[in-house]
Amino acid sequence: MSDHEHSHHGHAHDHEHAAPEVQDAGTQALAEALRSSFFIVKIVMLLMVVAFFGSGFFTVGASERAVILRFGKPVGEGDKALLGPGWHWSFPYPIDEIVRIPITAQQSVQSTVGWYFTTQAQELSGEELPAGGTLNPAIDGYLITADHDIVHSRATLYYHVADPIAYTFNFSNAELTVQNALNNALLYTAARFTADDILLNRQTEFKEAVQKRATDLTDQESLGIVVDQCEVQSIPPRQLAAVFAQVLETREQSASAISHAQSQATNAWLNAEARANTLTNQAAVDSANYVSFVKADADHFNKLLPQYRTNAALFAEQQINLAMAEMLTNAGDKWFIPQHADGKSGELRLQLNPEPPEPPQAPAGQ
Repeated sequence: MSDHEHSHHGHAHDHEHAAPEVQDAGTQALAEALRSSFFIVKIVMLLMVVAFFGSGFFTVGASERAVILRFGKPVGEGDKALLGPGWHWSFPYPIDEIVRIPITAQQSVQSTVGWYFTTQAQELSGEELPAGGTLNPAIDGYLITADHDIVHSRATLYYHVADPIAYTFNFSNAELTVQNALNNALLYTAARFTADDILLNRQTEFKEAVQKRATDLTDQESLGIVVDQCEVQSIPPRQLAAVFAQVLETREQSASAISHAQSQATNAWLNAEARANTLTNQAAVDSANYVSFVKADADHFNKLLPQYRTNAALFAEQQINLAMAEMLTNAGDKWFIPQHADGKSGELRLQLNPEPPEPPQAPAGQ
C-alpha cells in the first residue's frame, strides 16, 4: 500500500470516530430543547385548565336568582335549581350556561293596543303628529266602549317575579305573555265601561278593573309573577278634542253651580238648625221658669189656704188691704170705697174742672 492510500485510510478512520460524538451532542441538545418545550407546554396547559375551571366561578346578586343550564337543561329540580345570592361555580360555557332571573326588581310592560300612532322619538320629545280628519285604522289604535263610543287608552303594568322557574322556563317569552294579558284586559274592560266613565266619572274604577283582569289572566297562565300596580291613561279621540273641551267646560260649570247650590242649602239648613236650637233652648228655659213660678204661687196659696178656710171675709179684707197698700204706696191722694153690706160697691163721683189757661205774654219791647 502506498503512503497516499495509507494517509487516506487514516483520515477516514478519524472521521468515523468524530461523527458519533457530533450526533450525540446534537441529539442531546434537541432532547433538552424538547424537554424544556414539553415542560413549558405542561405549564401552559395547567394554567389553561386552571383558567378554564376558574372561569366557572360567578356571583348572584341579592335581587336575583340564577339557574345553571347544563347542555340546555336545568341542573336540579324545582327550588333546588335556584341559586341564591353569593358565589357559585359551574362548568364554563359551552358545557354550562348561567341564566340570571331578577326577582325583587320591578319590571314593567306597556300595552300595544288602544293608542293612536306615535313613534318613540315623538314620545320622548313630546311632539305629536296632527290628528287629521279621521282615525286611520291601519296605524291608530282605539278602544270601543260599552256605549259604542271610541277612546284612546294605554296601560303600564308593573310586576315582579315570584316564581323564577315558571317565569323563565315555562314560556318562550314570558314578558310578551304578560303584555298580551294586559292588552286583553284593556280591551275587555273598556267594553264594560261607558266613555264618560272611562274619561271622567269612574277613572279609578276603570284602572282597578284593568289591573284585576290582567292579574286574573296571569294567574290563570301560572306565569309566576305578582302584579304590583297598573297605570292607565285615557283621552278622547284627538279629532274631537275641541268638542270634548266644551263638554268638559259645561260639566265644570254645572258642577260649580250644583256645588254652590248645595253650599247655600247647607248654610240655610245650618242656620235653621241653629235658630231651632235657640228657640228650643229658650222655650225650655221659659218652660222651666213658668213651672217654677206656678209652683211658687201654688206653694204660696197652699200656705194661705188654712187662713182662708178659717175666716174667708177677714182673709179677703186683709189681702185687699195689703194689695191696696202696695199699689197706692206712691199715690198722693187715696180714696178707698169699702164694699156695702149688700155686697155692692159704692160709687164715688168727682167733678174736676180743667186747669185755666195761662194769659198770653206781651211781645218783647212793648
